[in-house]
Amino acid sequence: MQTIQQFIKLALEEDLFTGDITTLATIPHTQMGQAEFIVKEDCVIAGIELATLICKEISDQLICNFEYNDGDLIKATQAIGIITGSVHAILKGERLLLNCMQRMSAIASKTNYFVNLVKEDKVQILDTRKTTPNFRICEKWAVEIGGGMNHRFGLYDAILIKDNHIAAAGGIKNAIIKCEEYIKSNNLELPVIVEVKNLEEFKLAATFEFIDRILIDNFLPEDIHEIISFNKNRKKIEASGGINASNIKNFASTGIDFISIGDLTHHVSSIDISLKIK
Repeated sequence: MQTIQQFIKLALEEDLFTGDITTLATIPHTQMGQAEFIVKEDCVIAGIELATLICKEISDQLICNFEYNDGDLIKATQAIGIITGSVHAILKGERLLLNCMQRMSAIASKTNYFVNLVKEDKVQILDTRKTTPNFRICEKWAVEIGGGMNHRFGLYDAILIKDNHIAAAGGIKNAIIKCEEYIKSNNLELPVIVEVKNLEEFKLAATFEFIDRILIDNFLPEDIHEIISFNKNRKKIEASGGINASNIKNFASTGIDFISIGDLTHHVSSIDISLKIK
């Protein structure tokens, strides 16, 4: 699995490659200075801890002083922190710092909005794998900062039998039986989730003890009430598909355990944050 350190190294290499030519051409290498982070929109701030790690990777001499923590509510046009050190080092990290904080803050803010919409219900908001390639580790981090929970990180840390697996395996029963055999033969201990498209598939999936959670995709809230009544084995239930701010309360009030929303990460507008040399 990609680590934060690997992500930072690769992201810096992508931007710098042979060096920051403009800074080398215009600013003395020995010049010291400060730069201030300004948040220009109301948001749940995210990426502060990451920013500190980025600065440390660029130079041990860069000092980050933030007045806020990840997850804090920030008002528009608010200074949140200062970087002190080599101007060359500050400018090396400027774009990466802002790209990460802007997108992470947008995801944290959106997640927090959904979490607050259902705070009176016993349901948890999950992300999905609908993330930006090579930025998933930060986007899922932002979901947690916003009060949500992470679904599986990738294809390796949980089994999720979806519609295409079911179609290719020759039906949901075949897919589940093959999965159970594979788990036993390989002595695996992983969460197992099965997606169902109707009540009959739910009833079938619920009979298998090794299945931890059943994903009901593109169901209407009124149909979920019927599903709940047949959940005699008390399987955890996750709903997804077509869930948005206007209808999420209807889904949350049914008594399901999880709501997964791909929109948390794949459809966000970055928060406006700037870094200005003082």
